[in-house]
Amino acid sequence: MKKNFVEELRWRGLLHNIMPGTEEQLLKESTAAYIGFDPTADSLHIGSLVQIILLMHLQRSGHRPIALVGGATGMIGDPSGKSNERNLLDEETLSKNIKGVKHTLERFIDFSGEVENAAEMVNNYDWMKDLSFLEFARDIGKHITVNYMMAKDSVKNRINAESKEGMSFTEFTYQLVQGYDFLHLFSNHNCLLQIGGSDQWGNITTGTELIRRKAQGKAYALTSPLVTKADGTKFGKTEGGNIWLDTKRTSPYKFYQYWLNASDIDAENYIKIFTFLDKETVEKLIEEHKEAPHLRLLQKKVGEEVTTMCHGEEAYENAVKASQILFGRSTADDLKTLDEQTFLDVFEGVPQAEIEKSVLDSGIDIVDALNEKSGFLKSNGEARRALKENSISVNKEKVKDDFALGSKDLIADKFVLLQRGKRNYFLLKVV
Repeated sequence: MKKNFVEELRWRGLLHNIMPGTEEQLLKESTAAYIGFDPTADSLHIGSLVQIILLMHLQRSGHRPIALVGGATGMIGDPSGKSNERNLLDEETLSKNIKGVKHTLERFIDFSGEVENAAEMVNNYDWMKDLSFLEFARDIGKHITVNYMMAKDSVKNRINAESKEGMSFTEFTYQLVQGYDFLHLFSNHNCLLQIGGSDQWGNITTGTELIRRKAQGKAYALTSPLVTKADGTKFGKTEGGNIWLDTKRTSPYKFYQYWLNASDIDAENYIKIFTFLDKETVEKLIEEHKEAPHLRLLQKKVGEEVTTMCHGEEAYENAVKASQILFGRSTADDLKTLDEQTFLDVFEGVPQAEIEKSVLDSGIDIVDALNEKSGFLKSNGEARRALKENSISVNKEKVKDDFALGSKDLIADKFVLLQRGKRNYFLLKVV
């Protein structure tokens, strides 16, 4: 083995529960292990990043990762950690989502076949679609008792006296269906280990029990802690919604900002969980950060490592440039490199006014642009005073009172950035 997978997870705080014998099995030989991904959307968000990183560590340790996309289980809905039943997806939506999830995973894990332990992607719909209810009840259901299933926390929490929603039979059978997935992969792919979040422990151990009873085999289980934030808010979410791994849904700038805005306590966890920096480097960074927390060394390093891993070095560098724009450490050229989405993300919440392109093509006197055409400043007099004080910039470049605004000044063919002083911004948007 290249390295001890379990020990790597242990020091990073990525190990929650582990079945006895799991570490010994992984040290003995290259082992196939799987993690399930829900195809509830056509991309994954950073809530799934821990599971992706677990598969990356697994592959780097010489083991064989299997990514299971739940085409069948996506039609049911996992009750673990949920307070009510989720919407069920139709086949067409599921098919689109599965393709999107696969496309995301291929950026992180080697499926190429060029390495001995190449990853594999499977869809449980492929082996569930032809299985009849009677076959499932006869061949699988009889091996796991209702008592055993009722003892799981994911079930108990939903059917206790305080629960208003209750639990449908469909959801109740979820752990049995997931257990069957593990049995299928054990029998057909020599998969000996299932990995998941700590809320999956009950479902995973149902799988190991089914393998023991039905196939007289030995399988293993390992879970990681659910990532939480120190302030109690949900990891991976902002006021604007989920932070996605797809640039079409979350720009690299917003993605970078999420990590940059982490608290010191969270950043100390993130540097271990979400980067591949070695233990010595991580401990040194944590110590340096404690000596000068105002420099936010941990947040910047986490932002750099994760943004580069997810979106590439160029996207990271552009995100840093974009981050500096609001704080005055940027040039007009930096501004003009921004695409429309990043530009809008950077200047989210900045007041704006619309202007017709034909008016801009004809050229607008800067005083008119500051007052009459935008309402940025209250009067022509105020505009002239600001120009005289040399405090007005157009697209980050200082201008005088003889300046005329034209279509040459457009950013992303749509915007002009007006600015008074260092922090007072206004957008003109061409319509």
